[in-house]
Amino acid sequence: MISQPDAGIRRLALLAIVASGIAACSSQPELVREPARPMPASAPVAPAASTKSATLGQRAAAIALDQVGVPYRYGGSTPTGFDCSGLVYYAYAHAGKSVPRTTTGLWKSIAPVDPGHLKAGDVLFFNVAGKMAHVGIYLGNGRFVHAPSSGKTVSVDRLASEFYSRAFIRAARPDY
Repeated sequence: MISQPDAGIRRLALLAIVASGIAACSSQPELVREPARPMPASAPVAPAASTKSATLGQRAAAIALDQVGVPYRYGGSTPTGFDCSGLVYYAYAHAGKSVPRTTTGLWKSIAPVDPGHLKAGDVLFFNVAGKMAHVGIYLGNGRFVHAPSSGKTVSVDRLASEFYSRAFIRAARPDY
């Protein structure tokens, strides 16, 4: 992971935001954080021993959340820059599961879930400019993490916001 002078402060602020959101929804288990590591070119990285009790989705959500502030970069799938599907690909690979790299690949390969039963780690699909063109990872309590667009950074947004509630198409869950 790229070292940043304010990484400790940013991590504490993110943890406080997530903890307050999770505390409001007692049925949603707390995310376990795993530090992001450089991704090898081969197989997915096995999860750290300390995260074994967390679900795959919880680990992927925590890894994606650790990337908040990383710049958007079209085609990016590393902590130097992410596009939306690159963030999903990176988070799941570091949580221990290989998923497709593109939004279309994700759409075709993972099973849809009822939006009323979302869990941390579910992949959210959005319609942008008339086509399925954006994904994010559900965190719990109506929030998700994503790499929005050029000129922006990986961030957390609310699924109930005016834009994302209208753009939402479906949720899907990688097998876990």
